[in-house]
Amino acid sequence: MKLEKLKLLFFENLSKIYSISEISTLFDIFSAEILGLTKIESRQKLSETISESEEIKFLNALNQLKNEIPYQYILGEAEFFGLKFNVSKEVLIPRPETEELVEFAIQKIQSLNSENFKILDIGTGSGIIPIILKKNFPQAEISAIDFSDKALKIAKENAEKHQAEIHFIFQDYLHSELTEKYDVIISNPPYIGIDEESEIENSVKNTEPKMALFSPSTDSLVFYRKIAKDAEKYLTENGQIFLEINQKLGAETLDLFRNFSHSELVKDISGNDRFIWVQK
Repeated sequence: MKLEKLKLLFFENLSKIYSISEISTLFDIFSAEILGLTKIESRQKLSETISESEEIKFLNALNQLKNEIPYQYILGEAEFFGLKFNVSKEVLIPRPETEELVEFAIQKIQSLNSENFKILDIGTGSGIIPIILKKNFPQAEISAIDFSDKALKIAKENAEKHQAEIHFIFQDYLHSELTEKYDVIISNPPYIGIDEESEIENSVKNTEPKMALFSPSTDSLVFYRKIAKDAEKYLTENGQIFLEINQKLGAETLDLFRNFSHSELVKDISGNDRFIWVQK
């Protein structure tokens, strides 16, 4: 089959799900993965015929895309901070907002003027947050909690892949006690309310792990309440907290940290209430 016919199949089969630009991007992504072609090369070689094995790979990817499976799961990897991370349906696909959270945290942590400090990531998933922090603060002692052993397996693979020493902990955070103090607590916990499920895209709610997306109770702030309570005891003096939040619950989430010396609602690049920054 010629590449141009294959591209036409992508547009014919995916037009009800994705925009024209998204389909073009998806075709480029799989052209790079399967054929090793750059975006420009894939356009220049549309008249060329690909091998049967390459065609099978393309059609397999197309079938999965038709079922609204995110391309990152099809590839088994996603990009975050310019690095490639392993992903599977056991972990969330990294979002641009989480990159903003980590970038903001890095800027603030640098103001600690200390190399030896302890960081805790709550609900680590694929391990992207602690790994990027370790890359930026190699002397920091970093721990990461998750209640999914399958997610922790992916996280450990990523840590090994990027040569980042992280202490991963299997723990049901909501129903357990921390055992030591930390200078930084960071988290992107499940914050979508059960009543908001109808607003979530099918490609997200039907493929990504529900326990990482949705609050485990009718209280969308249950994780934030626990973090605020734990921080009173387990966050060091002048320690900092960085949280990604539900944009609809900015004021309510911020109010949980009113007893700390500084608490601030931070907007994302799109102008949504997306992060909380706290200093003890």
